[in-house]
Amino acid sequence: MSWLRLERLSKLYGTAPVVDAMSLDVVQGEMVVLLGPSGCGKTTTLRMIAGFVQASSGDIALDGQSILRLPAHRREMGIVFQSYALFPHLSVARNVAFGLEMRREPRAAIAARVQDMLRLVQLEPLADRLPRELSGGQQQRVALARALAIRPKILLLDEPLSNLDAALRLEVGRDIRILQRDGGLTALMVTHDQDEAMAMADRLVVMKDGRVQQIGTQQDLYERPANPFVAAFIGRSNMLPGMQVDPTHMVLEGGVRVTFAGRYGGAGACTLALRPERLRLGQPGPARGGRPDVGWVDGTVELSTYLGAVLEHVVRVTPQLRLVVRGGSAGRPTLHPP
Repeated sequence: MSWLRLERLSKLYGTAPVVDAMSLDVVQGEMVVLLGPSGCGKTTTLRMIAGFVQASSGDIALDGQSILRLPAHRREMGIVFQSYALFPHLSVARNVAFGLEMRREPRAAIAARVQDMLRLVQLEPLADRLPRELSGGQQQRVALARALAIRPKILLLDEPLSNLDAALRLEVGRDIRILQRDGGLTALMVTHDQDEAMAMADRLVVMKDGRVQQIGTQQDLYERPANPFVAAFIGRSNMLPGMQVDPTHMVLEGGVRVTFAGRYGGAGACTLALRPERLRLGQPGPARGGRPDVGWVDGTVELSTYLGAVLEHVVRVTPQLRLVVRGGSAGRPTLHPP
C-alpha cells in the first residue's frame, strides 16, 4: 500500500512549470531518491511535500490522507537540510531535543528520546558540544538525529551529503542507509549525484525539466533506460546516433553497420547506447579470431587512463565515431600497432 502518494503534482512560476504533473507512490519502509540535474524540479518537489512551497495543482497524500492544505509543522515529517540548519547557540543534545520541546513533551520523555537518538548516531560523548565544535560528518549526524527524534511518518533528505568530502560522503551515506533500513523508515531523498542515488535507493525517480523520465530500481534504469536522457544520465554510455534500416540492423554515423541480437522497432533515426564496460579491446585483424565482421570494429586507441580499479580507453573508429571502453585494470590488454 502506498504510504506517500503524489497525484499529478505541479508547480508553476508564472506560466512556466517547474514540476509538471508528477505522480509517485512510495511504500512504507522504502527509500526513494529523486535524481536529476540542477533545475529539474526535484528540490521543489521535496519542498512541496514538506509544506514549504504551495503546489499549483495536484495532491499529496500521507498514510491515506491528503496533507496538501496542512501547514508544514503539522505534516509529521522529519527533514535534513543541505546546510544541516543546526542552532549554533544550542548544544548537540538541545538541537536534537528542539522538535520535542516545541511539541511540549514531558522533560523526562525528551531526555530519554535524546539519549536514544544520540546513541543511534553514535554521538553520546558529544552531547554537550556546540555545532562549531563538530566535524561536518558529526553535524550531519546531529541533523539526522533531530529529524528522527520526533518519530516522523516520513524522512525527507535534501542533498544531505553535498557538503561533505568524497570519503566522508560515502561513509555517512552508508550510515543513513543502514539507519533507514534497520529502522523501517520511509524516506525520500533529493540528489544530483548518481553514485549517491545508486548506493542509497530502493527505487530512483529520474527527473528532467520538471517531468519524471523513469521510475525504477537501479538495475531497471541502468539496464533498461526509458530514453536517451536516462541512458546518458545513469552511469556512462557511448551515445551513438544513426539510422535503423530494419528491426535487426542500424548504420551509425561514419558508416559503421551494427547487427542486433534481437529485433527492435522499425526503420528511422535512432540512438544506440553502449555501456563502456560492455566493450573490450582485442588484437587487431586476424589475430582476434572468429568472423571479422561480427562483433568487432577496428579502431585506434587515442588515450588510455588508469583510474585505479578501472582502465579507460578512448578509441577512434572513424572520423565521426569515437568510443569509450572500460575494463578492469588488472586485465590490461597488450596492444599492438596495426
